[in-house]
Amino acid sequence: MEAELQELKRRLLEVDDLESAASLLSWDQTTYMPPGGAAARGRQLATLGELAHQKLVDPEIGRLLDALRPHQEALPPDSDDASLIRVTRRDYEKAIKIPPSFMAQLSRHTAASYQAWTVARPADDFAAMRPYLETTVELSRQMADFFPGYEHIADPLIDFADEGLTAATVRALFSDLREQLVPIARAITGQPPADDTSLRQHFPEGQQWAFGLDAIRRFGYDFNRGRQDKTHHPFTTKFSLGDVRITTRVAEHDLREGLFATLHEAGHALYEQGIRGDLEGTPLARGTSSGVHESQSRLWENLVGRSRPFWTFFYPRLQATFPEQLGAVPLDTFYRAINKVERSLIRVEADEVTYNLHVMLRFDFELALLEGKLAVRDLPEAWRERFQADLGITPPDDRDGVLQDIHWYGGPVGGAFQGYTLGNVMGAQFFATALDARPEIAGEIEAGRLDTLRAWLTERVYQHGRKFTTAELLQRVTGGPLRIEPYIAYLRRKYGELYRL
Repeated sequence: MEAELQELKRRLLEVDDLESAASLLSWDQTTYMPPGGAAARGRQLATLGELAHQKLVDPEIGRLLDALRPHQEALPPDSDDASLIRVTRRDYEKAIKIPPSFMAQLSRHTAASYQAWTVARPADDFAAMRPYLETTVELSRQMADFFPGYEHIADPLIDFADEGLTAATVRALFSDLREQLVPIARAITGQPPADDTSLRQHFPEGQQWAFGLDAIRRFGYDFNRGRQDKTHHPFTTKFSLGDVRITTRVAEHDLREGLFATLHEAGHALYEQGIRGDLEGTPLARGTSSGVHESQSRLWENLVGRSRPFWTFFYPRLQATFPEQLGAVPLDTFYRAINKVERSLIRVEADEVTYNLHVMLRFDFELALLEGKLAVRDLPEAWRERFQADLGITPPDDRDGVLQDIHWYGGPVGGAFQGYTLGNVMGAQFFATALDARPEIAGEIEAGRLDTLRAWLTERVYQHGRKFTTAELLQRVTGGPLRIEPYIAYLRRKYGELYRL
């Protein structure tokens, strides 16, 4: 069995190398590539995607998995080898249903669509993106149809990102969460808004950049295995466990945009950098799911990075970085400003209370587009109407409306957004468990020490990679299933104090 296991690992490493090369080209396209390289880049990504897919669906991998089944069954289920065989079989059985030629077509299209979006969004030109998005919706439907037997056409696409979940289970969770969130949001937005003028001054990019890097270095982000660059829409990417990169964008007249994007992406990167090195090159060496990954970005951005203890330590350093802008601004004023709750246009800049309403809107539109109940040509007007109904404001243009997120213009439609809200819920559940287990964490954050929290998360969550499903990981870490109660309790406690609810 050892020979078969080593052969399986060798073949999986080849797949991983090709996928990493494609990720490197995608990173380059979204950071430094000249626009003129878009057509060639689409071909290159398609070639790599097709080759990686062909290697993964090679019948020899199926034969090796069959030969290794007795070995897997003889091992403890949570052993590395049993987990590797189990997860690889799961990936293989999905992959063999999708033709390599389709993966190449999808890669070519999404590369071209992304490049068009980088031009169309600043120009507020949805008409330019409409044919791309129509093709994306059609390709997304085709992908779903490779998995017949679904209850909802979005189910296979949701399962790719958050395995085991369906449109029905996500809708039920969102319904319960919405029932709790809307009254809180209304109670707060009915009050005079917090004063955030201190954040909307001129903050030079270089100083913002340096402060953000110092903050995430204290998080534990390892710059020997990572770096930060600029992009249109922040993201994290991994080429290997020794090369996990983050990106951000900086607005010189709003301190929040670059700072909290940096903290958010660092949370993703801490997860990837925390995976055990001996899982390198296998399907285990990545995050469990979209939702679990987002639990870490949202945990470090919000539960840590927007907390009063965090800024008790960091605010004097921020004032020293920007003495003219913030030197006379009290911590209380700053803290209320970075936690201002308001009806806003941009999802990635939304506060913790209204953020999930942005996600639910997008999730519902994904389902409607896939179902054929909403045509792409009608999406901008539907967006404006739903935004007004849910958030009480109407986007003045498509740039800050339907064009604002990269997801539908750089990948399939379906499964792109639910992970953000799942991450909020899971992040609060993980954080509450960490504080119960290690009560000293709160005091350490206030002193600028984040090692205990990161070590606890690394031991419980990060090191395992994909060894466990989301449900299994939640049970192991928190002792129970996904629950919204810790998240709602956190919001009520924090914002109840801020807004005297």
